[in-house]
Amino acid sequence: MTKEKSDVKNLSDNLKKLSEIAEWFDNREDVDVEQGLEKVKEAAILIKASKERLKEIENEFEEIKKEIDTEEETAEE
Repeated sequence: MTKEKSDVKNLSDNLKKLSEIAEWFDNREDVDVEQGLEKVKEAAILIKASKERLKEIENEFEEIKKEIDTEEETAEE
């Protein structure tokens, strides 16, 4: 599990891995329960990390917007 946690910060990589997991399930007529469980666990880690990263990105955009708004207000005075 440490491997998944170490490289889940990159949103694009996470989406690619999630797509690969979905494709893995799509390409199976019979899914081994144990393998399927491992894939679901991996997907859950990726989804959680992606949500956290999206929140971080949203906060960064908000900070940039505040800076721009502050600069515009200062320039108008």
